Amino acid sequence: MKINWIKPNSAELTPYQRGYVDLVPEGDLTVILSDNAKSTFQLLSTLSIEKLKYRYAEGKWSIPQILVHMIDAERIFSYRILCIARGDKTPLPGFEENDYAKASNADERDFKDVLEEYLSVRKSTLSLLRSLNNNHVLNKGIANNNPVAAITVCYMLAGHEIHHIAVLKEKYLK
Repeated sequence: MKINWIKPNSAELTPYQRGYVDLVPEGDLTVILSDNAKSTFQLLSTLSIEKLKYRYAEGKWSIPQILVHMIDAERIFSYRILCIARGDKTPLPGFEENDYAKASNADERDFKDVLEEYLSVRKSTLSLLRSLNNNHVLNKGIANNNPVAAITVCYMLAGHEIHHIAVLKEKYLK
């Protein structure tokens, strides 16, 4: 099954949705996600312990916490995609990212294990997206109290990673 990956119209999105969708380049979203996984892995896999513990300001997350947040968010976005694509009309809840980060135990984990988890989750996400068709991604549902099409959540998932990698490069890896 091949999806015609066309970005949702920004004018039809909430500001939150638009903030992530607009970061994603045009093209096959599965290729973009696959390429981003390779570059994210390459970027993070050689960091020193000191760099992994770095926080640019008090109360900010460490790099392991950011990566686990990206993993958690990808799982949540993938679940939303699955539900909406399958036609489930059950409103899907939001999540409090700071609560998840505190409970993640990210800083105590072996970072190589976190990187492997990231790659595993991405592989699962790509399998899900490749199982969908054009009708599936046009289905609409409610997530975090907002109407949203499955395709929008797909682009939000990709944009979320792009956003966090940009923050990492700007604030953590100068």
